[in-house]
Amino acid sequence: MLYMRFVCKALRDLGELWFDEPALRLQNQGTIIFGGRKMSKSRGNVQTPDEYVAKYGADTLRLFMMFLGPWTEGADWDASGIEGVHRFLNRVWTLGLSEPGDGPRDRAIDHAVHHTVEKVTEDLAAYRFNTAIAAMMELSNALQHASGPSRREGVRALTLLLAPFAPYLSEELWHRWGQAGSIHAQAWPTFDPALAAPEEVTLVVQVDGKVRDRLTVPAGLSKPAASDAALASPRAKAALDGRDVDRVVVVPDRLVNIVTRRRS
Repeated sequence: MLYMRFVCKALRDLGELWFDEPALRLQNQGTIIFGGRKMSKSRGNVQTPDEYVAKYGADTLRLFMMFLGPWTEGADWDASGIEGVHRFLNRVWTLGLSEPGDGPRDRAIDHAVHHTVEKVTEDLAAYRFNTAIAAMMELSNALQHASGPSRREGVRALTLLLAPFAPYLSEELWHRWGQAGSIHAQAWPTFDPALAAPEEVTLVVQVDGKVRDRLTVPAGLSKPAASDAALASPRAKAALDGRDVDRVVVVPDRLVNIVTRRRS
């Protein structure tokens, strides 16, 4: 980092650059811990990747390391979790090579696909690799029980999303499907906000700032309807005993706070 900044500022002073810093933002990766200590050669606790690559493949190891925890915080090295990552990739491989079958479009699967594309896109931009992988794992589970065009399009989207994480498996599936070129040269999947949005949300009901209930309601519920639903909650009614409702504050799709006053 010091050398990078020095060279950048020197080139600026020479009139070769017009900017002062070589990067807009510095993002440092976390530290991997093994046996309670920072993994390093000097401590002799480095885990070499060769045995894991030989047994599980490079894609599995790569994905497992990104799934360990937040990239900027690091994590404890626990190789027991690599089996679960390997099963996930095997599941994607099976999905990619199996026939989607016949059947109508499945709105629940379409929602899961578009929501996952949105989630992974946002997580990648924020370096949240572990949560992006978790979202793809959830989608692979859902696609196992799907059929028809929703499954076919979902598997294709999942493979494209997985390409930066598991490049070898994704590329192999792409060519098995008879597609031209490399999967890594394809456009990133896009999502429909209407399909990505949940059909139901959890509405937190508070009385004077204290959580009293959680209601499952249709997404996009109007403020008057959300207020009525909260006031009809038995738990909220119990908390209102002996008090009058002063006002109701509604945060759409998230929260209803019932503000009370003592009954005169």
